[in-house]
Amino acid sequence: MDSSLSDMDWALVRAFLAVAETGSLSAGARRLGTSQPTMGRQIKELEMLLGVPLFQRHPKGLRLTETGETLLEPAHRMRDAMRQIALNAAGRDTRLHGTIRITSSLFMSQYVLPPILARLRTLEPEIRIDLVPSDTSENLLYREADIAVRMYRPTQLDIVARKLGEMKMGVFAARSYLDRAGRPGQPEDLLRHDLIGYDRNELIVKTMRQMGWPAHRDWFTTRCDNQTVYWALVRAGCGIGSCQADVARADPEIEEVLPDMDIPSLPVWLAAHEELYHTPRIKRVWRILAEGLDPLVS
Repeated sequence: MDSSLSDMDWALVRAFLAVAETGSLSAGARRLGTSQPTMGRQIKELEMLLGVPLFQRHPKGLRLTETGETLLEPAHRMRDAMRQIALNAAGRDTRLHGTIRITSSLFMSQYVLPPILARLRTLEPEIRIDLVPSDTSENLLYREADIAVRMYRPTQLDIVARKLGEMKMGVFAARSYLDRAGRPGQPEDLLRHDLIGYDRNELIVKTMRQMGWPAHRDWFTTRCDNQTVYWALVRAGCGIGSCQADVARADPEIEEVLPDMDIPSLPVWLAAHEELYHTPRIKRVWRILAEGLDPLVS
């Protein structure tokens, strides 16, 4: 075997998988937290090392060549092996210093977690934090995150999960909007107001239907799937929307609408891979997260 192939850099294979799975250099770079030029250089280096093209261009990005397709499965096996090595090593790390990677939704990452992480940094200054705001499911099995704060129950095998409680939800609007449009006196009045909803995400529509409302997408005059932007639209006075009650009630520009209205609450879960859960560093961060979230859940 060519010695250059036997010593192949894992970073090149990692870049190959990222581009193969996302379909473009830019998307692959975002996944790995690097730049598009770096990703392009790594792909070119791998192709030169192997002596064959791995991708061909098409109107929507990059597509695997026939040779690239044959390399996909062994590349996946290589990634799984590297991740297992990392998990095994991390699971035996007894230090209370190092880096912990935490993932949560965009909204939780912006409005809920920062003060908790500030307390964590005060209590454990030797622990560094990588916060990964994402509304997609970061894979704990592959160490894309060490601890996840979820608003749903994790179902993967080999995951330790603990439900902390339920986070209250409510209906809110900017005082500026309510001063202009009036304040609903009963739930039926909401239909005469501007409502803010999600775009392609059907969660709000499905929740309203479960509550007995025949809701559909056209009920909402402003729509956005990004939760932090959604809340910015509410705060700007675009209409009435829903929010985690503790966050909204702390905002002096916001007023609760129909406070007696029964809105389904959000479950809050902590999750970590079972190989990592018992390491001192993970358990310490887990405990501080649970303590910080406890006042917000019932």
